[in-house]
Amino acid sequence: MAFENTEKGSGTRHKAREAALQMLFAHDMDNSACPDLTNNYWNELGDSTHDDKTRDFANKLVCGTIDKISEIDDIIRIRAEHWRIERMAIVDRNVLRLAVFEMYFHDTSDTVAVNEALEIARKFSTYEATQFINGLLDSIKQDNERSIEPPEDDALQASSTTSSN
Repeated sequence: MAFENTEKGSGTRHKAREAALQMLFAHDMDNSACPDLTNNYWNELGDSTHDDKTRDFANKLVCGTIDKISEIDDIIRIRAEHWRIERMAIVDRNVLRLAVFEMYFHDTSDTVAVNEALEIARKFSTYEATQFINGLLDSIKQDNERSIEPPEDDALQASSTTSSN
């Protein structure tokens, strides 16, 4: 008889997301290229019990997020009124980036991406930050469901120039 593991956040994809968050945190600190980042993480810090499927998914999330980071940050900026991304806590901004990548550029459903982000935020951040992340991701999810296109770089730059005056 097989028993299911009922512990929240115990699945392969959840573990991959936690590893991806840790790699994105490292990327924020040293801006290393994706292949170096993933190799260093798995060789030095990664959980040796993670199987290849978990590692592959984590690596796809990290490299995809890094590849689309400008577009992801633009999506976050629209809803993070009065918050500059650089001023957000490193964990919080990377939880947001990971969730937005999954919502906009990966085949993960928006609801799953938001729920996973909140579980990870509860583990790695504060209660207040989890509420902040929830509010932002809920707004971003609604935008995505209405199929609002991410802003053009020129439009975003024009709006940020006007708001800084």
